[in-house]
Amino acid sequence: MNLKTPEYVPGHGLITGKSVLVTAAAGAGIGFSAATRAAEEGARAIVLSDIHEGRLAAAVEKLKTESGLAEIYGRVGNVAVEDDVRGLIDFAEESLGGVDILVNNAGLGTSKLLIEMEDEEWHRVIDVTLNGTMRMTRYMMRVMKARGRGGVIVNNASVLGWRAQKEQAHYAAAKAGVMALTRCAALEAAEFDVRINAVAPSIVLHPMLRKSASEELLAELESKEAYGRAAEAWEVANVMMFLASDYSSYMTGEVVSVSSQRS
Repeated sequence: MNLKTPEYVPGHGLITGKSVLVTAAAGAGIGFSAATRAAEEGARAIVLSDIHEGRLAAAVEKLKTESGLAEIYGRVGNVAVEDDVRGLIDFAEESLGGVDILVNNAGLGTSKLLIEMEDEEWHRVIDVTLNGTMRMTRYMMRVMKARGRGGVIVNNASVLGWRAQKEQAHYAAAKAGVMALTRCAALEAAEFDVRINAVAPSIVLHPMLRKSASEELLAELESKEAYGRAAEAWEVANVMMFLASDYSSYMTGEVVSVSSQRS
C-alpha cells in the first residue's frame, strides 16, 4: 500500500504575533519547512540559522519572497560552538525583540556499523545532535528566564530514540539523549513559564537521509509505514507548530511521535 501525500494544509494562525528562531533552516528538510510553516501560521518575525552562509542567504530570500513577510533574518552559526550559540541567540533576541519560540532542528547523521566506528565519528554526531541541542536549550532558557515573559522550545528528536536500526547507534543515542534532555529541561523551565517539547519523526525524505541511506534501505523503511511512504517535511513542521502554539499549553516535557510505522 502506498497512499499519496495529502494536499498541503493552509495555515490557521496558530502562532500569530510570535517571533521564531529555527536552527539548521537553510536546507530542503524539516528546518526550512518549520520556518515556512511559522510564517504561514502568523509569525511576526523569523530568524533562520545554518552553518552554510550561501545556502542561508538563499533560504532567507526564498522565504521572504514566498511568504511576503519582511522581517526574516539569517545568522550563520554552528551549534557545536558555544560562542556561536550565544551569538545566534543574542542576535535573534535583538532582531526579534525577544524570541518567543525556538525550534532546535540542527542534527547530524551518518551510517556506520558500531564495530567499525571510530571515536571521531561518534563524537561528531553526538556533539551536533545532542550537545548542540543542549547548548541552544540551555542558553535560551537562561535568556527566557531573565526576560520573564515565558516562551516555547521545540526539539527535533527521532523515533530512533526508541527503535533500533543497524548502523545508527550514534544517531539513535544522540536522539534518545534529546528526548531525555527535553523531559528534564522542561521540569526546570516550567518554573519560569517556558514549555519544552519534542517531535520524534519516523522516515522523512530530506537530503541528509538520501545522502546517508541506500535506496534499498529507504524502500525497506517506507514499507514499514502504515501509509507506505515517508513523511513530507511539512507534515513534521505541522506538529512542531502545534507544540509551539497555545493549543498545546498544558504540554511540556513530551515527545510526540510523527510516524505511521506498524512495528
